[in-house]
Amino acid sequence: MSSNERTRDHGERAVLTPARMNKAGLCIGCGACVAQAGESTARMRFDRFGQLRPRASGEENGSSAFAEICPFSPTSTNEDTIAAERFASSKYTDPRIGRYEACYVGHVREGMFRAEGSSGGMANWTAVELLEKGLVDGVAQVVPSSGDQPFFRYQISRKAEDVRKGAKSRYHPVELSGIVEEIRRQPGRYAVVGIPCFVKAVHLLRRQDPVLQERLAFTLGLFCGHMKSARFVESFAWQMGERIDAVAGVDYRLKDESRPANWYTAHLEMRDGSSRSRDWWHLVDGDWGAGFFQNSACNFCDDVVAETADISFGDAWVEPYASDGRGTNVVIVRSPELHRLIGRAAEEGRLELREVDGAFVVRTQAAGFRQRREGLAFRLSWPRRGVRPSKRVSARFTGLAPRRMLIYWLRSVISAQSHHVFWCARALHLPSLYLRWASMMLAFYQGVTYSRGWVGRFVDRIVPREKGD
Repeated sequence: MSSNERTRDHGERAVLTPARMNKAGLCIGCGACVAQAGESTARMRFDRFGQLRPRASGEENGSSAFAEICPFSPTSTNEDTIAAERFASSKYTDPRIGRYEACYVGHVREGMFRAEGSSGGMANWTAVELLEKGLVDGVAQVVPSSGDQPFFRYQISRKAEDVRKGAKSRYHPVELSGIVEEIRRQPGRYAVVGIPCFVKAVHLLRRQDPVLQERLAFTLGLFCGHMKSARFVESFAWQMGERIDAVAGVDYRLKDESRPANWYTAHLEMRDGSSRSRDWWHLVDGDWGAGFFQNSACNFCDDVVAETADISFGDAWVEPYASDGRGTNVVIVRSPELHRLIGRAAEEGRLELREVDGAFVVRTQAAGFRQRREGLAFRLSWPRRGVRPSKRVSARFTGLAPRRMLIYWLRSVISAQSHHVFWCARALHLPSLYLRWASMMLAFYQGVTYSRGWVGRFVDRIVPREKGD
């Protein structure tokens, strides 16, 4: 290769575009790149695997500033730096949950927030409170779509009753570009609710756009395990004997106060007015940790609790809270203004909150932190081509128990192959092809992870568990 060819090749590799990020498996589908492009032909579209991806023509598929606003870009500002800029005076800093003023466990006492939410109702209550107190003019949140699929979308709610429609968990692809455009068009103060990488994307956009800097008043973060593709709910439909085009709506976590909060039930509303329900443990892809339909970018995320958000909310997955079917939140408060807001509400008896330390929050998300710390370090050590992620976790191939290495490898295999197997089954109109594959992979995963069945007994002999594994 000539000198000129080497220089040109280096220059082409140095240009980071949405297409290159997608090819490297690092596009989360947030829509930040489309929002940055503004008025253009760039749009977010679903790909054949049911994941949102940017689509554009010609040069619009790239931007000189793209590398600075993509949340998974190896050169964008990381969570530590964003948090240090936004929360410089924080009382506490924890390497796992970031900077914060205080942490709480509890729930909303007033109204129907707790009953209508997946957990303790704190996220939706905070959004409504911001609107009713006049601290924001609109709340950007994910709500059910009306009409045809997809089932959910981002919208800006300007009334409390509309904000309440954003309660509940949504394990479905959505994107931010539409609400970012609306915020630019309509003056006012806004709050944005989102998962960690979406909140980070919002902050990266506002660093470049003075209009967003002025109008984005608060960010409300949601703890995240990983992003699912749109095929997740389609698989639910298959397993309940239905076609996806017969489904009108989905509730991923139907609440039943008589059962533990971590006993998830998937509920489908059908277009004929009937409904279908099934517990997650009776679904072939209902084990969250196995990673079915996971976005590949989630394998390279190191933020469990939305460290750049003004306030973050998650489920209290420790006892006695995990067994309380009414739902309980853990809350990380970083904004002094929001700290005062919820403190006053707690004093007035509107919230039931107990202050806890950062270690308690980490225990409630123990599996997520294992996946995003030691699991991420292991995955970063694997050979890869194309864009290499730059994370706050260092690559490490050694030091893990063989059983843990097998679990992390198996999760990556399941998350990658599930997209392709489902696509093939869908194209051939053979749901059984995917369902049989998923059943086999689930049995293998649970055997390795929990020593269940004959797979577990076999793996125990080959790769024995170590103490604490």
